[in-house]
This record gives sequence, C-alpha cells and structure tokens, in this order.
Amino acid sequence: MKRREFITLLGGAAAAWPLAARAQQPAMPVIGFLGTGSPEVLADRLRAFRQGLSEAGYVEAENVAIVYRFAENQTDRLPELAADLVRRKVAVIATGGPPATFAAQAATASIPITFLVADYPVRLGLAVSLSRPGSNMTGINVFNAEVAAKRLELLRDLVPGVARIAVLANAADATMMETQLRDVDTAARAMALHMQTLKADTSGEIDAAFKTFGRERPDAVFVTTSPFLNGRRIQLAQLAAFHHLPATYALRDYAEAGGLMSYGSNIVDGYRQVGIYVGRVLKGAKPTDLPIVQASKFELVINMQTARMLDIVVPPTLLAIADEVIE
Repeated sequence: MKRREFITLLGGAAAAWPLAARAQQPAMPVIGFLGTGSPEVLADRLRAFRQGLSEAGYVEAENVAIVYRFAENQTDRLPELAADLVRRKVAVIATGGPPATFAAQAATASIPITFLVADYPVRLGLAVSLSRPGSNMTGINVFNAEVAAKRLELLRDLVPGVARIAVLANAADATMMETQLRDVDTAARAMALHMQTLKADTSGEIDAAFKTFGRERPDAVFVTTSPFLNGRRIQLAQLAAFHHLPATYALRDYAEAGGLMSYGSNIVDGYRQVGIYVGRVLKGAKPTDLPIVQASKFELVINMQTARMLDIVVPPTLLAIADEVIE
C-alpha cells in the first residue's frame, strides 16, 4: 500500500472512532417534570429536586435529561401537558401537588410517577397503602393539609382573644380543600371559634376576598394549602399587611415573603426526596416497591417584623419552639 493511501485510510478510521463510540453509548434517560405553578415560583424546589437526583447519581445534562412542563397556575392545561410527556415516552414523571399528580395519573398507567402531595395519598386515590402503593405511583406526603388543626391552634396562641377566623380556600383544588376545611372546622368547633370561608381561584378573587375581610374585620386569617395560593404568596402576605390582619400559612415561603407565621413540613426537602425516588426508579426500582415517604420534620416560622407592624407581642412560649424567627 502506498504511503499516501495508508495515511488517508488511517485518517478516515480515526474520524469514525468517535462516531462508533457514541453509537455504543446507552441513550440518556429522560425525566418528565409536571408542575402546576411557574418555574420562577418553583425555583427553590426545582433546585432541591435536582439535588435529590444528584444524590441518586444523576446530574441533568450529564447523564439524564429533564423535560419541564409548567401549567402556570392554569390547572385546565395539566391534562394536555401530562399527555405530552407520555407521548415523549419519558422514563418517569415527577409531579408536585394533587392537580398535576391527578393529571399524570389519568394520562398513564404504565410510566412510573413520583409525586409530592400535601394530603393523605390513600384518601386521594393515589395508592392502595403507604407501604405498598400498588400501582405505577409512589412519592412523598408532606402532610401540610393534615396539620391544619395544629396551625389553627398556633394561631390562637399567637393572637390572644381570637374568636372569628376568616378562611381563604382555593375551590379549584376540591379534594384537598375538602380535607382541610373539614379539619379546620372540627378544630374551630373544639376551640369555640367562629369560622367564615371564602374561596378564590384567581388573583382578582383574592383581592375581593381581602376586601371582604377588611370590611368585616375577622380576628385573623387562615390561608389553606393549594398550589395556586402558594403561587400567590407575595400577594397574600401584602394584602394581610395592608388590611392589618394576622394570618397563618402552611409554608415558610409565606413568612419569608412577609407573612406573619407559617407552620408545616419542609416542602423544599420534600422535592429533594422526590428527586431521590426518581433516581431509584431510573435504576430499576418499581414504584409499587417504594413505600410512600411521610414527612417527619415540621417547621414553625415567625416573622417578627410583621408581628411588630401588627402590634402583636409574640408569646415567649412560641418563640421558644419556633424553628426560625425572621427579624
């Protein structure tokens, strides 16, 4: 063989090596993430989700891809967004909140789904039992809907003499609201508190509800848990301050945004655990063999600046048990 022909042949073979190597590499698994809110509102939770994935051995864009779909608080978009993830044949779907989880459940019975919800998954129809979910679904229960009575008790401790409670609920999340309102009503009766409930499904309806609260002057406001209301936490905290109303919330995000007090599980850490579970599914674990994780850590966060603005003296007993006091 002539020297020139040999060099040409060698060069062609060298150019083909990377192509052959790439062809032998396994395809990168793809995760579908379905969220009710917006990526901006969910930013901290998405970081925690990716952290959990990393703990399980998966790093986005390195050995796993993530397709994100956000409904931007328009829950009627969720079924089509879930269907799109199914059409893309993602390896697993991660969801946050009941609306997104129900949409994914309706879209597929075969693709594994790892969810985060704030209510009892068996009651929601997402699992047969906590230890053996029994389908293509498993996940994390952060309990925030189920500790509504405890939040009401803490609110009574914070605002002495409270007798009339205004409750703000999101009617669009009917299943979750039913549980919370029932628990709050039961607790209110036991504490001899009068409860008035208003529902809001839009930003304008939140404004209208607080105008009613401002006119009727309840002693305090209890904001229920829902993805929509969570996404409007800045508006809710500002309206409570504007109308000079003490208010309690489930997530620390509210207290950080200027809300008076929050009590609930650490939802950011819940998303980290969702990421870990997604990683385990990618490694071959079946959802039915992964017990649903129950949140075990609950946080009481008090915003002292807001308390001073509302002329509320926080009892030392509450300060002593608070996980964080925002000055």
